[in-house]
Amino acid sequence: MCFTKKISSFWLRLCVDRSGVSAVEFALIAPVMIAILFATIEVSLLLTADRKVTQATSAVADLVAQDDIITADEIIDIFTASSAIMQPYDITGLQMRVTSVLMDVDGTVTVDWSEGQHIAPLMPGSNVNVPAGILQPNSSIIMAEVTYNYTSTLGTFLTAPIGLSDSFYLRPRRSQSVTGP
Repeated sequence: MCFTKKISSFWLRLCVDRSGVSAVEFALIAPVMIAILFATIEVSLLLTADRKVTQATSAVADLVAQDDIITADEIIDIFTASSAIMQPYDITGLQMRVTSVLMDVDGTVTVDWSEGQHIAPLMPGSNVNVPAGILQPNSSIIMAEVTYNYTSTLGTFLTAPIGLSDSFYLRPRRSQSVTGP
């Protein structure tokens, strides 16, 4: 009888005692909160990398569109400067291409010249698709394309590389078209 009295006394004290409730609640909530923290950090880093891809694409198109005649050395310098925008991210997977696109009087859109870094340039004279309304007959644009394979530094939730890409279209500023290398 004494044994059952001790057990019931123990359960009564356990039900009344509230001193460890905070520790138990923290133990239940902490893993979820830590998971949310890591997910937020990874998504934030991904969005930052995507923004940097957009900035690099814009920089390539802008720097080429400001010129009327561009050399191969200038394009290499532009690619190097645009790669610096991607810092502190690893740029080994960064692919950049700049292309001068012409529309003739008949509305045919073709490549005038193209240069690429870690990606093949488009062949001169080949057809290229651009969004409607960007080109008018007998005009040209500079098309910049950047592709980047983002790999999360944490690797907690985003375990596979995510492809980020952007295209930017600008009209030449100094002439009807930019003469390329």
